[in-house]
Amino acid sequence: MAVKLVAVIGGAIADPEEYSIARELGRNLADEGYTIVCGGGTGIMEAVCRGAREAGGHTIGILPGVNPSDANAYVETILVTGMGTSRNRIISLSGRVVVAVGGMYGTLSEIAFALQAGRPVCAVGTWNVIDGVTPVNSPREALEFVRENFGGIDAEHN
Repeated sequence: MAVKLVAVIGGAIADPEEYSIARELGRNLADEGYTIVCGGGTGIMEAVCRGAREAGGHTIGILPGVNPSDANAYVETILVTGMGTSRNRIISLSGRVVVAVGGMYGTLSEIAFALQAGRPVCAVGTWNVIDGVTPVNSPREALEFVRENFGGIDAEHN
């Protein structure tokens, strides 16, 4: 059975509302058998991984550096790259669908890479001013977006 990868992107700093949204999103995705791919750090990345692991799901963290101990405590599979922010392209292309929660310029770069590659992208509460990004209002709506768009690209990949 193929692993169903969804990239969840967002900032290393998350306010309490964003953290809660990302954590619930992680739980929702894990409950439906999706595996989370993210940057493996703090903030949104920690929250989504935490939610997924609490629900018994799987998480992959693609780190910018070379030290595996930089991953948050909820990353199950740690991939070190030594690539700095260049690893953002890997994150964006690893998921069949991309969900953005909060974030700043790194998140913006991941959105751009995903859109450039034809990946469906939704954003919870932010980034809806970018053409091609579908705004959603909740983790539940983000899950619906993932369900609707997961088969939208070549199903033989990811």
